[in-house]
Amino acid sequence: MADIKSVKTKIAAQIEAATDLQTLDDIRVSALGKKGEVSLMMRELGKMSVEEKKVMGPALNGLKNDLNALVDAKKSDLENAALEAALSSETMDMSLPVLRHQGTLHPVPQVMEEMAVIFSDMGFSVAEGPDIEDDFHNFTALNFPPGHPARDMHDTFFMSAIEGEEEKKVLRTHTSPVQIRTMINQKPPIRIIAPGRTYRCDSDQTHTPMFHQVEGLVIDKDIHMGHLKGVLMDFISAFFETDVDVQFRPHHFPFTEPSAEMDVRYERDGAAIKIGQGDKWMEILGCGMVHPNVLRACGLDPDEYQGFAFGMGVDRLAMLKYGMPDLRDMFAADTRWLGHYGFDPLLQANLATGLS
Repeated sequence: MADIKSVKTKIAAQIEAATDLQTLDDIRVSALGKKGEVSLMMRELGKMSVEEKKVMGPALNGLKNDLNALVDAKKSDLENAALEAALSSETMDMSLPVLRHQGTLHPVPQVMEEMAVIFSDMGFSVAEGPDIEDDFHNFTALNFPPGHPARDMHDTFFMSAIEGEEEKKVLRTHTSPVQIRTMINQKPPIRIIAPGRTYRCDSDQTHTPMFHQVEGLVIDKDIHMGHLKGVLMDFISAFFETDVDVQFRPHHFPFTEPSAEMDVRYERDGAAIKIGQGDKWMEILGCGMVHPNVLRACGLDPDEYQGFAFGMGVDRLAMLKYGMPDLRDMFAADTRWLGHYGFDPLLQANLATGLS
């Protein structure tokens, strides 16, 4: 017991004399580490009799706890002292003008922010989901039958099967699985947009293996095609910040019925494309009324609830709005390109002063 008291006195004095965190940690290791002085003393318990263990065991544990408490208290004092020293020595003149930052915001998050601002003004919320999906959420629940081209290896990145799992995972080919998860977990009314990365086996001037999508979903009672058209017409005009003529053409998607593609009027001015002018039409997004099979797969009664969905490529809309000629440049990490097409990160998109 005398040894325990002397060891405590000695180490406590060392802890008190420590002037920095590194010295304090060295003392802690030398005393309480695996090969520390206290640890070596505790190993001697195995050689003691039962009666001696009853006395020395609690005493050594008490020594260990007391030294840990002293170390923690000294550590807190040293951290506070370091903070006080930094606060007294590090000053900033708040009257100086702000130094202009060097970095710029990539066009993709800028356009995503613009879309979120527009749709949030219409009452939409933002929903997210995992990039790695299962067959049910990515295909089956969205009314993709077996043998559909989208399930082919040429269009989808399939991941190797993991032992114990019943089905392979895929890199999601669209953000529609977020819609499925929302309908399963949330009761109508539903009004969401789902932005995020998507993946397909494709690469050229206007396609990349990884790209960005924003999809929208509205589920409620008495929803019809007129609501869909009104939302998309308002969105396109707000996004391009000008009046835009649009037309809807019949199309086919497995997860909507009826389905349509929306075109916008445009014209070419040299290499530039001007949206909202001219006599040419360009497809810009797909949409339609949610298929009854999709509603049933999510546990919703199609006789009670209806809804619409739409999806569009963020990268492609960024190209059209800001005049970018090649989609692949967005992922080239070229600082010159970012300097030219990037945005000031301090200027957030809003409808009051203009999106861009």
